[in-house]
Amino acid sequence: MLEIASINVFYGVIQALHDVSIRVNKGEIVTLIGANGAGKSTTLLTISGLLLPRWGTVRFEGEDISCLPPHRRVEAGIVQVPEGRRIFANMTVDENLDLGAYARSDRAAVKDDLRRVFDLFPILEERRRQPAGTLSGGQQQMLAIGRALMARPRLLLLDEPSLGLAPLLVKDIFQVIATIRNQGVTVLLVEQNAHMALSIADRGYVLETGRVTLSGPARDLLANEQVKKAYLGG
Repeated sequence: MLEIASINVFYGVIQALHDVSIRVNKGEIVTLIGANGAGKSTTLLTISGLLLPRWGTVRFEGEDISCLPPHRRVEAGIVQVPEGRRIFANMTVDENLDLGAYARSDRAAVKDDLRRVFDLFPILEERRRQPAGTLSGGQQQMLAIGRALMARPRLLLLDEPSLGLAPLLVKDIFQVIATIRNQGVTVLLVEQNAHMALSIADRGYVLETGRVTLSGPARDLLANEQVKKAYLGG
């Protein structure tokens, strides 16, 4: 579904990604793990079109989208849940979710998707008239994921969904991610909680200082001594 081939991305004169190559097959959960500053979020921003590679290509379902504007990538089915949630705090839960479907014209199907979001996150239905900024951190993360689902993604990019959440909520969020995949959405997950990410992923990549240093089935990375020492606390 997604193939990134040798992308090199810069912030001004600073090179953030060095020949990064990643693939995501339809129906998979693939995770990118690594320390702060490793290039994980930069990779997602490049897939979303918010950053452009200086060299290398991004292909989605066989088509080169390296220069495609971000809104066209959303229309193609690539939707990102940004780090830090970035919900619209002064708008209601309903209004945030409606904005997720902004590019869609199939209003009947939008209602169906709203029902699916509320089935995933019942608390959002209870608080649908409430300003989003008054939600708890966990509820705001649910809203950010729900807003992305309203765009009907085929590939969902998740950037640090567990950041700042209590351990019990982290477990709930990861269960939801697994459910979303089971409903037919392919997932590319950036996450510092490497153990949780690898526990639900099919495959994983380790990024270090802008380079892919390891990749393979998630179960193999969980058992890898280098990964254990650097990211799993053991």
